[in-house]
Amino acid sequence: MTTGKLVLVRHGQSQWNLENRFTGWVDVSITPLGATEAHRAGKELKGIRFDCAFTSDLKRAQETLDILLEELGQKNIPIYKDKALNERHYGDLQGLNKAETAKIYGDAQVHIWRRSFDVKPPGKDGESLKDTAARTLPYFDAQIMPKAKAGQNVLVSAHGNSLRAIVMELDKLSPEEIMKLNIDTCRPIIYEIDEAGKVVSKTAPVPA
Repeated sequence: MTTGKLVLVRHGQSQWNLENRFTGWVDVSITPLGATEAHRAGKELKGIRFDCAFTSDLKRAQETLDILLEELGQKNIPIYKDKALNERHYGDLQGLNKAETAKIYGDAQVHIWRRSFDVKPPGKDGESLKDTAARTLPYFDAQIMPKAKAGQNVLVSAHGNSLRAIVMELDKLSPEEIMKLNIDTCRPIIYEIDEAGKVVSKTAPVPA
């Protein structure tokens, strides 16, 4: 049986993660800690020879991928960048401090915006996780999964919510289950995918 590895990595800590701000599509860089996290993740993935990599249109995911591939000594593999893998757009909340936002709108409302499956944050561009999945999964199904099904090892460096959409599909999670799942920065999730696109195994490396 031919299988391929699909490795999902959320970007390292960004400047606005550090400042506790809603980031969304705002293009901020990773912090020195974020770079350290990415180097650690790269060390955890040594032993896997990747055929290609995918990342979003945002530099925090791209910077993380660059460090991962540098650590692995695999910087020459094909890299595909697409906004379909971007973080969820937080609409009018982008740039706001999460604690300050809770003071304005109340903890309950902010919790709904952050953790519900299909409630959009305010603003015309705001996306729910359902909206993010509707953007991310067609790209994943058309561009990423076929490579894993063909036996290739694929690395994806993206964001908490775009990766949650992918995990939701792979693990067959309900909207209620996916809302309880948090994906930590630079903690690789490794799937083994068979020719039919089924998950053969799922593992997370022990931190170095």
